Amino acid sequence: MRIFIWLGRLIVAFVVLSLLAVGLWRFVPVPVTATMLMDENGYTRDWEPLSRIDRNMVSAVIAAEDSKFCEHSGFDAEAIEQAIEERMAGKRERGASTISQQTAKNVFLWQGGGFFRKGLEAWFTFLIEHLWGKRRIMEVYLNVAETGIGTYGVAAGAERYFQHSPAQLSESEAARMAAALPSPKKRAVVNPTGFTRRYGNSIRARIGVVRRDALDACVYE
Repeated sequence: MRIFIWLGRLIVAFVVLSLLAVGLWRFVPVPVTATMLMDENGYTRDWEPLSRIDRNMVSAVIAAEDSKFCEHSGFDAEAIEQAIEERMAGKRERGASTISQQTAKNVFLWQGGGFFRKGLEAWFTFLIEHLWGKRRIMEVYLNVAETGIGTYGVAAGAERYFQHSPAQLSESEAARMAAALPSPKKRAVVNPTGFTRRYGNSIRARIGVVRRDALDACVYE
């Protein structure tokens, strides 16, 4: 009985603390994440409000990472189903994480897999979707995502690669940064070649689709 009592207390404490953390980061810039602290290269980052990040960057990450960002409530059921089918068929797995899930993981958790971490990720994704809203999720994502070796956030990335602020990112620059996001330590943003170059060009073309179909509208409502 004591074990169940203590387990219940731990669950209640976790829920309360997670709600407090999510509530705090709803209004306060996230100062640092576990991923940054564990980066053997150290980390450089500069927080910028979304109002000072070019819309091209928002459109680019939606085009590259999560075209249904404004439609779903944190989880892309179709992408998850496809990923499960590919795993069962022994095919190369595609990413099924939404921008909301990536933000929850980057801010509150650690990198790596495992069902336990995935469960926590789902919990925090649910919380930020309901307590933050789409605009804040996008703002935090663009400030904590790894954009290069020891570089976090699009502000630090823009300064590193293009020597100007994220408020001036062109479609081409935003597309190249978005193309590197899944593997920022390996993919070149400046003078990309091969797959990264082709992928960046594809993202740049899709930026127009994002704007035309208002796939980023929820960020600017």
